[in-house]
Amino acid sequence: MLYIITEFCIFVPMELPSKLLENVVNEIAQLPGIGKRTALRLALHLLRQPKEQTHNLTTSLDKMRSEIKYCEECYNISDFSVCAICANPKRDKTIVCVVEDVRDVMAIESTGLFKGIYHVLGGKINPIEGIGPSQLNIKPLIDKVATEKVLEVIFALSSTMEGDTTNFYIYKQLKEFDVITSTIARGIGIGDELEYTDEITLGRSLMHRIPFEQSIRQI
Repeated sequence: MLYIITEFCIFVPMELPSKLLENVVNEIAQLPGIGKRTALRLALHLLRQPKEQTHNLTTSLDKMRSEIKYCEECYNISDFSVCAICANPKRDKTIVCVVEDVRDVMAIESTGLFKGIYHVLGGKINPIEGIGPSQLNIKPLIDKVATEKVLEVIFALSSTMEGDTTNFYIYKQLKEFDVITSTIARGIGIGDELEYTDEITLGRSLMHRIPFEQSIRQI
């Protein structure tokens, strides 16, 4: 048997008594932040539960994967063609908050301070990974500003090089329109991901947003 020795410990490869169990462990271990040992604990836990509980889990996963939709207006995940935020008549549709993905929508919504709507890009411009503007939901945002009554676009992307590059690209695309462009205040640490920011800091950064041109001078 092969033993992998590191500076701190010895890892012994797991030998599982069941190929069926091994297959489940391998699948669970592909989830973010879950290693083989955690995957094994989860698999054994499921094995000890009543069959209907495991059936409910697999059914829910299948239904989520096959039936979940992306909002036709903002690209947030939804059970319907238009998400609950965009369909809410109390939301201010003249203010659009641009975020990277749906986790950022959830993070901002948890503050309870933003009453506008969102636009989910689906990522950030990253040439190294082959992600350009055409791979993101940037054109629909420009079209929205061009055809609807949008007064302000808030850039709420993470304060990373890729986030700043994406902000600046969209800002250049919006220059010809009569729309305010702003960005969340730098209460968010440089390089921090939005989804990991606490609600108070995120809420304050959103409420005290600054004109985007001013943020360019600060970089």
